Amino acid sequence: MIICRVVHLLCAVGALAVSFRAAESAEPVVHKDIEFANVDGHSLKLDLYLPVDGKVGPLVVWIHGGGWRGGSKSKCGITWLTDHQFAVASISYRLTDKAIFPAQIHDCKAAIRWLRANAGKYGYGVDRIGVSGSSAGGHLAALVGTSGGVKELEGTVGGNVDQSSRVDAVVDFYGATDFVLRSRTQPHRANQKGSVVYLLLGGGADEKVELAKQASAAFHVTQDDPPFLVFHGGNDKTVLLDQSERITEVYTKAGLPITLHVLKGSGHGGDEFYSGERRGLISEFLVRHLQ
Repeated sequence: MIICRVVHLLCAVGALAVSFRAAESAEPVVHKDIEFANVDGHSLKLDLYLPVDGKVGPLVVWIHGGGWRGGSKSKCGITWLTDHQFAVASISYRLTDKAIFPAQIHDCKAAIRWLRANAGKYGYGVDRIGVSGSSAGGHLAALVGTSGGVKELEGTVGGNVDQSSRVDAVVDFYGATDFVLRSRTQPHRANQKGSVVYLLLGGGADEKVELAKQASAAFHVTQDDPPFLVFHGGNDKTVLLDQSERITEVYTKAGLPITLHVLKGSGHGGDEFYSGERRGLISEFLVRHLQ
């Protein structure tokens, strides 16, 4: 009798585990290529991912990487958040062949304003919004987080100027946060003609110092900024670890919440940043600050 009960219990647990895995692997409902702004004939679009069961919670905005000159919204590292009842919007922005900074941050904030204005149409929550991104997208996510209320970085792209572009949580994957520092530690990437930062700023960070500061999250930190969760590879040679250490230093000095996770042996990106225990850290962080 006891053996039968144990067998029935194991079968029930197994069925529950299968059901849980099936729920976790369910494909989200996707709305592709929604235009949120049009700048001089250049269409800016986003992809929206919603939980398949229709139980949609807060919104997390994803900003893709690619050195500000490439990449695509189609590559989104956090669509799995729909398994945790989050909506995810993966946005585009003007690349450096179209415009220099601050066009990129203006476009990101335009997307957030549009997403707030259209929340009722799709059913996600915008009382609290998170933002995340990798590499160049991590830079922009961090800058969105620290530049709330900075008029020069707000812009009027896409309208919806009655909506706020502020966010309530930031998950930054190996993004640059201080271009002045980078001009010293990585001059070939920040100052050299044709380098990614040179193309972003329209000149070297060592020459366009004020613009470099304006584009750096570390120079905008104020007491009303949101909590940060930061991931960086200990072996990253593309964006040095000192960039994430810099925002951590500034945030800590200001008494603001920030956690930096260094993945020892990892370089610039990779599946390990978005899988395994990192998923638990990210979802727990976003649940705590958004839900």
